[in-house]
Amino acid sequence: MNKIVAIRAAILDLIDDPNKVGEDAIRYFEDGLLLIENGKVKAFDTAEKLLDQIPAGINIQHYENHLIIPGMIDTHIHFPQMEMIAAYGEQLLTWLTAYTFPTEKQFSCENYGQEMSKLFIDELLRNGTTTALVFGTVHPESVEEFFTESQKRNLRMIAGRVMMDRNCPEDLQDSPEHAYTECKALIEKWHGVGRLQYAVTPRFAPTSSPEQLESARKLLEEYPSVYMHTHLSENIDECAWVKELYPDSKDYLGVYEDAGLVRKRSVFAHGIHLSERELNCMHDNNAAIAHCPTSNLFIGSGLFNLKKCEEHNVHVGMGTDVGAGTSFSLLQTYNEAYKVQQLQGNSLSAFKGLYLNTLGGARALDLEGTIGNFNIGCEADFVVLNKAATPLLQLRLENARDLHDLLFGFMMLADDRAIEKTYIMGEVAHSIH
Repeated sequence: MNKIVAIRAAILDLIDDPNKVGEDAIRYFEDGLLLIENGKVKAFDTAEKLLDQIPAGINIQHYENHLIIPGMIDTHIHFPQMEMIAAYGEQLLTWLTAYTFPTEKQFSCENYGQEMSKLFIDELLRNGTTTALVFGTVHPESVEEFFTESQKRNLRMIAGRVMMDRNCPEDLQDSPEHAYTECKALIEKWHGVGRLQYAVTPRFAPTSSPEQLESARKLLEEYPSVYMHTHLSENIDECAWVKELYPDSKDYLGVYEDAGLVRKRSVFAHGIHLSERELNCMHDNNAAIAHCPTSNLFIGSGLFNLKKCEEHNVHVGMGTDVGAGTSFSLLQTYNEAYKVQQLQGNSLSAFKGLYLNTLGGARALDLEGTIGNFNIGCEADFVVLNKAATPLLQLRLENARDLHDLLFGFMMLADDRAIEKTYIMGEVAHSIH
């Protein structure tokens, strides 16, 4: 039996990159109607045009004084680092040693991973994030528990067990053979099950030997629909270290390129210090960057050059990078991304910010047409934003001059308090009341 859901509200999505096509990218219905059948978008237009298409007996869920947007997509986040968010005082390499590795050791315990999976996914949904590309730990249990909890909630999630065979604590170190075997088992058990997908996840070049990167390449060749997820050019000292470890590679991205890991469905977090050659290589291989502004600012890594990525037509999505990132909220992540561009003399419009949080993320993850907007056939993951979530937000939005000003006010001032409801496949998965 078909299940029909009808949602009426002000509804906004993007059908292309607004920095490329301008206003034609923006689709907004002040009195819109979203018709969902069996969890997917069946129709999307003005209420006036669609009201007579609603079958008799279907109750319309009407959200007045709210704005509906597609579910937001986090293209880089660390599930095991949730409890160490806002850890004080370090830059990348010392931060890993002081905070990250000790925290990740706890995930050898299955019960601990189970508990943290529930808290982590609750936090994603509370912040309107409906899809994420997620780092686990070296422990397969971390991925098992995350996928188990995601499957219970019918979420579209991508995750992977970290591969790490050097320059890390001994009790977090694996081997190329061991990593290959455990990742292969996880892929065969979870990839493509429901809405779940797997990402081959070498932590970053310094913690993987050439032999382990070869194991990652082997997995990608055996399972061509899986993702590859790692870090790239986040920190100046990190880049220098990579040059020492891999002196024969052209540059940092060249390490992954030599290993056969730069491809479609490869997502590289950060990409702050990339050369022209690396940007061209990213574009030529259809790889993507996850821009993580709160993390980049918090641990002092640098300012991401979005304009250069646009000039080279490189896919970019937004990432919170929790726990170096300081918020699960992709709205607040836009807040910081806006400031990062301001410091470089560039503007980041609210429309472009929404694009990076939704359709841009879908494109970075090779999921356009599945998630990211309200095109017919897309999975109906979406967020209901409350214009009166706080007195300050209400005051600001009541005085908005136009749609862009309203969206900008939302994306600068809103956080999890503004997420009235989060829907997954047309069903309420989180409600603030």
